[in-house]
Amino acid sequence: QVQLVESGGGLVQPGGSLRLSCAASGRTTTMAAWAWFRQVPGKEREFVASIAKSGGVPSYADYMKGRFVISGDNDNNILYLQLNNLKPEDTAVYYCAATAQFANWRVQSGFAFWGQGTQVTVSS
Repeated sequence: QVQLVESGGGLVQPGGSLRLSCAASGRTTTMAAWAWFRQVPGKEREFVASIAKSGGVPSYADYMKGRFVISGDNDNNILYLQLNNLKPEDTAVYYCAATAQFANWRVQSGFAFWGQGTQVTVSS
């Protein structure tokens, strides 16, 4: 089992930035990849970004258009998501996810372990 705890969410004005963190514990050596998803009430949870645990080229959702950056600190088992030029439509609960499987890392079903989420609100 892998446990994930997100932090770093909050209220930010449009155009602002936040950095989300996800601390992993447990059987982290079994992890193949981790990712960020987000969800607004009444909508499906959607993919944001993912990256292999060993590093490599990240995968991003098209709608971000280069505004977000995912990165991992393997020494400390922390996953980050840098959110830049935030827009009101980025308001959501952001979830960290992890998997031990080499599967589709752009869909929810590809991930077995989930954090509780951190709220990001973009508003003036």
